[in-house]
Amino acid sequence: MGFYDRHIMPRFINCACASKPIMKQREKVVPRAIGTVLEVGIGTGLNLPYYDASKVQRVIGLDPSEKSWDLAGERASQLAFPVEFIGLPSEAIPLEDDAVDTVVVTFSLCTILDPVTALRGMARVLRPGGSLIFCEHGRAPDESVYRWQNRINPFWKIFAGGCHLNRDIPQLLIAGGFEVSDMETGYLPSTPRVAGYNFWGSARPINSAS
Repeated sequence: MGFYDRHIMPRFINCACASKPIMKQREKVVPRAIGTVLEVGIGTGLNLPYYDASKVQRVIGLDPSEKSWDLAGERASQLAFPVEFIGLPSEAIPLEDDAVDTVVVTFSLCTILDPVTALRGMARVLRPGGSLIFCEHGRAPDESVYRWQNRINPFWKIFAGGCHLNRDIPQLLIAGGFEVSDMETGYLPSTPRVAGYNFWGSARPINSAS
C-alpha cells in the first residue's frame, strides 16, 4: 500500500463521504441499529454520532485501513458505548457465527472487492432475528445515467479507493443471502447523478427467524 492509499485516500474519502446529503442519509438509517453492532467499512467513523446509545451495547468496527481507524478512534472517544476496531485481512469477517444483533453497512459495498462473499459473511454473523441496515449508492434506473456510470467507472475506481458507481445493490443483497425488509431509493440532492442514486433500508438473512 503506497503513500496515497495510506495517508491521502482516507482523508479524501472522509471528506467526500461527509457531505451534507450523505450525512442526512446516515442520520436516517444508523439509529435503527440495536444491541451488539458490526459496522462493515467503518472508515473514519462518520456513522458513530448517529447510533442511539440507549439501544446499542457496543459497536465492532471493521475496516482494512489503519489510518481510517486512527480518525475513527477520535470520534469513538466521545461516545457512551464501547467501540472495538478489527482489521479485515480478506473478505472473510473474523467473527463467530451469530455474534451480532445488527450489521450496518453504509457507502461501503461499492468498494468491497467481492461484495457477495462479504454479504454472506454478514448474514453468517447475524443472530436469528437480526437485521442488516444499509445505505449505498449504485446503479441508476435511468439508462442515460447508467451509461455514464459505466463509462466513468474504470477511471473513478482508481481515484476513489476502488469505488464502483454501477453496482446493482438489490441484486447484491439477494445474491448475498438476504431478503429486503424495506427499501427506499432516490437521487440525493446536490450530488452528481452518476454517484447520487441511493438505496437504503433493512434486510434479513433468508430463513432467519423473525
